[in-house]
Amino acid sequence: MISNQEKQRVWDAYRSRKPIRVPVAWGVNCRIVILDPRWNPEGVSWREYHNDGRVMVEMQRRFMDCCADYLNHYSDSPTGRPAEWTFNIDNQNFYDAAYFGCPVHFRDGQVPDATPILAGSDRDRIFDFDLDHPLDNPFVQECFRRHERLRDAVAKTTLDGVTLKVGPLMMGWDGPLTIATQLRGEEIFSDLIEDPDYAVRMMRFLQRAVEIRNRALAVKAGVPIFTPPSGGFADDSIQLIGLEMYRELLLPLHREWYGLFGPGPHGIHLCGDATRHFPTIHRELNVCSFDTGFPVDHGKLRRELGPDVEILGGPEVGLLLSGTPQQVFDRTRAILTSGIMEGGRFILREANNLPPCVPEANLAAMYQCCLEHGNY
Repeated sequence: MISNQEKQRVWDAYRSRKPIRVPVAWGVNCRIVILDPRWNPEGVSWREYHNDGRVMVEMQRRFMDCCADYLNHYSDSPTGRPAEWTFNIDNQNFYDAAYFGCPVHFRDGQVPDATPILAGSDRDRIFDFDLDHPLDNPFVQECFRRHERLRDAVAKTTLDGVTLKVGPLMMGWDGPLTIATQLRGEEIFSDLIEDPDYAVRMMRFLQRAVEIRNRALAVKAGVPIFTPPSGGFADDSIQLIGLEMYRELLLPLHREWYGLFGPGPHGIHLCGDATRHFPTIHRELNVCSFDTGFPVDHGKLRRELGPDVEILGGPEVGLLLSGTPQQVFDRTRAILTSGIMEGGRFILREANNLPPCVPEANLAAMYQCCLEHGNY
């Protein structure tokens, strides 16, 4: 058993650029509790979790315990209940689509998702969207009501030794092409070829609307936003376009977004088959931290980006979910010995976002492999 003090030494050494071992972290959210019968034996649905403040508190409390008393035994996060826990409105990855008017669906056994509203010939109606009054937006108003229900539920909840808080209502940004895909579906990729002026105009409009929205939410909550010099976001759908199209049509938009924060260095999350874009993003946007998914050739990526760029990644989630402990151990060892550790800027995690119901033996195999093969 690795103590919390030993884990902290690993992180302190990593951050001081004097690493002693590759740190291990899990990318997780409340999905791993809601969709796992071990943690949700009553079968609480996403719809109940979404709408009922008491249910949201209970499931996020279970998520806290799942991390503190289970998952963190197989990572370098501390075990044991934290001194403080913050509850938040959880919109998963549908919040941007819902903000622009896409209907949200709650399907059994899945996280909530949204369906496109701009398919077909009615694509220009997005420009009638009211981007100047974000706090009056129907979805934002719904989130405020849910936030109030969450605050009421937390006020009636106590946990021995844990200070409970409610986080401000904030939203991120999943990137111009990703949100355009949520709104227009696969037709946005035809637009990029047949009518790139429309595609870029649409994506710039979406990006501007999100900037206005996020600023307004931050002002209402009294928290800073676009704090210099560094920022980050995700735009997973760039995995579906080539290098030339990325440089011509998406790179300028990404540059504008990072420009809201300052010169960097910046970070980005890009899961999927997107690593061909990483050298351009690093060179042109001063992105020096890449949170990866799969497929990834870790050794090649390190050689292309150099020893000073932070890379997060690891075994594919399908292998963690369905493979044997030996297969997980072997895959983890192959990654660690690929050259990815050169420079001491690698964090081992699943690729990407730990699914529910991963066998405990597979979590243990990945962590044990790092303890044996991730030392500097």
